[in-house]
Amino acid sequence: MRGPRRVAARHDLLGPARQGMGASAGQTERSVSRGRAGAREVRARPPRLARAARGQPRGDGGDGHRRHHRAGARSMIQHEEGAPLFPLSDIAEIELFILKRMKEFTLGDHASVFRGTGFNFVGLRDWQPGDRMSSIDWAQSSLTNFSPMMTREFELDSNATIVAVADASLSTRCGVGGVPIAATIARSVAVVGLSAVLCQDRFGMITFDERFRELAAAPPRIGKSHVLYCLDLYQRRAREEASGPDRDLSSAIESQLRTTALVPVISDFLFADAPRVIQQLSRLNALHDVFLIVVDVGFAYGLPVRSAGWVETVDVETGRVEVLSQREFNKLGERMAEWQEEVRRLARDADLDVVRIGLDRWEAETTLVEFLRERRLRKS
Repeated sequence: MRGPRRVAARHDLLGPARQGMGASAGQTERSVSRGRAGAREVRARPPRLARAARGQPRGDGGDGHRRHHRAGARSMIQHEEGAPLFPLSDIAEIELFILKRMKEFTLGDHASVFRGTGFNFVGLRDWQPGDRMSSIDWAQSSLTNFSPMMTREFELDSNATIVAVADASLSTRCGVGGVPIAATIARSVAVVGLSAVLCQDRFGMITFDERFRELAAAPPRIGKSHVLYCLDLYQRRAREEASGPDRDLSSAIESQLRTTALVPVISDFLFADAPRVIQQLSRLNALHDVFLIVVDVGFAYGLPVRSAGWVETVDVETGRVEVLSQREFNKLGERMAEWQEEVRRLARDADLDVVRIGLDRWEAETTLVEFLRERRLRKS
């Protein structure tokens, strides 16, 4: 809390919230001529910044000085938290990259192992931007006076179901240089989701917090618009406080899956009960294809080396404050690397495949190659 207070004190010099550096545009300027107001002689008033710096009184609307102090601090926090984790402008680059890597798997004739048309009617839903015109059910839409328009939804027996399980805990909001760990997780979700779009697979997402309580869930659907919705959902739910009863992660995953699915679990796995979670995912792997995408957090713990002194640290998830010595502080990065290596070893012992990604945006290439390899092995 010291940081925002310090910044808010500086903002007291800038006047009330939503006030510019100069005088307000809606404020009526008055002229002074020989002690009386006049319309011919106009003198410029000093800006609010200069008036506050000289110690002149400033109107506060009867709300007091502290009202401006708290409003300025809150507005800065909201602006920082509202910054997008993953810029949508990178979607086109990821699509081109995926098309280049997966084009050879989509060309040519592919014999089907199923008999019949291969289409199963799922149901009707409201029309959404991006749906094909041929999928509109005109008969049902006429019953609703085309408001909304109804779309027939089918599924192919040869299509796969992919449900990404993304970590949205408060620890993923931390980072260095304005790049949080959640940005790497969001990019991984985009790579997996756009790969599913190219193969006409259904894609869904489940987010969880530090207590493995379900935050949000998006049912599997086909389409790029649904992938963008999942990305927006991850960003919004990563900032909102969870509500409702605690729910086991494996139970939340099973409730979203009706058929055998591919389940990538994307997280940094920096929690105390990681072995228990891996055992739960191992049991889930008996029915579904589960593998881990471990986000390397070495960049977030690349802190400057301190020669001496004590460092006060705060756990953003539990609120616990701990004072570390200079030696313990310098070994944080090494301890995190050892912990993640232990997580990968436990996952391999539980017969779970592991993919490791880092801060580099082109690490998505490694994620995609491993993802395709897993799909080919599971389908063969």
